Amino acid sequence: MDIEEFYAHDERRRSSIEIELGREWRDAANVRYELSWIEDTGELYIMREPVPEFFEDPLGGFHVDREQIEGLQVHVLCSMSSHEHVVETLKGWEAAMVAPDGISWLSAQLDAAGLGGQ
Repeated sequence: MDIEEFYAHDERRRSSIEIELGREWRDAANVRYELSWIEDTGELYIMREPVPEFFEDPLGGFHVDREQIEGLQVHVLCSMSSHEHVVETLKGWEAAMVAPDGISWLSAQLDAAGLGGQ
């Protein structure tokens, strides 16, 4: 869902303390994500930056198809009961975030804690 739908779906998200866990997460395709935890809902979520569609013109120039650009997309990964639980589960996230495909590390950490696929 887009960011506006996300906040509109549960008003507690707007007023809650939100703890950011990095803005430079990348997947295998080098798409950037932000990771955050919302205190009042317990939600750990990622927000993906818009991914534009590019095309090349006959002269070798690259262009963005503005109609294909999606807005910020949000995906709730899991619920975690406390900030301490987040810190414990994601210990070492700062180093993992800047590694290539840090999103895979994040997924593996959540799976190991029994929180993946929610």
